[in-house]
Amino acid sequence: MKKIVILSGAGMSAESGISTFRDAGGLWEGHDVMTVASPEGWENNQELVLDFYNHRRRQLKEAKPNSAHYAIASLEKKYEVVVITQNVDNLHEQAGSSRIIHLHGELNKVRSSEISSLIMDWTEDLCIGDKCPQGYQLRPHIVWFGEMVPMLEPAIQECETGDIFIIIGTSMQVYPAAGLIAYARRNSSKYYIDPKPYLSYELNQIPNLEVIAEKATIGVVELVDLLMK
Repeated sequence: MKKIVILSGAGMSAESGISTFRDAGGLWEGHDVMTVASPEGWENNQELVLDFYNHRRRQLKEAKPNSAHYAIASLEKKYEVVVITQNVDNLHEQAGSSRIIHLHGELNKVRSSEISSLIMDWTEDLCIGDKCPQGYQLRPHIVWFGEMVPMLEPAIQECETGDIFIIIGTSMQVYPAAGLIAYARRNSSKYYIDPKPYLSYELNQIPNLEVIAEKATIGVVELVDLLMK
């Protein structure tokens, strides 16, 4: 059975109604992204950070997987599929994908602000005073700018063993996720699906790369139809 490795970004979830910083110019209700997605932002204003993620958690309850999510899940009928996602939503899970690596954390989980390995499921609002069993304030289980990416190594290992590598809805400008394609096997087939693909010098040097300048619900569905044949 051939193995497909998929790297999905914000454009994957945008068509499900999940707003992105990319479309909002890096702002959220007038706040710079660093104020709500960095350790410094957390130290300066925990209430603002919690409010931001509470808003997104509520938004996620209303969001549903789109046709691209379901198309990816259907690939498991014929291929071994690993989804590496930059998204913190659970839309891949909702659509039925079974192997998912969340590079940047998960919106429906929280962790201790002092014990990073203490992770808990959490679907409601998170407030000041909500603490882990050891008594430390809980924070979103999100990898903020400037923090280590714990799931990077497992993601690299998957990329190294794929027969087909598919990039969906990402600017390919945010590292380390953008660098994962460099670990794909040289002779593997590679596809980059995005309505506004960013073709850097490094990306142009990648062998066997086909660019599909479409949004996810069009480009992914068409590619999956082709792969399933």
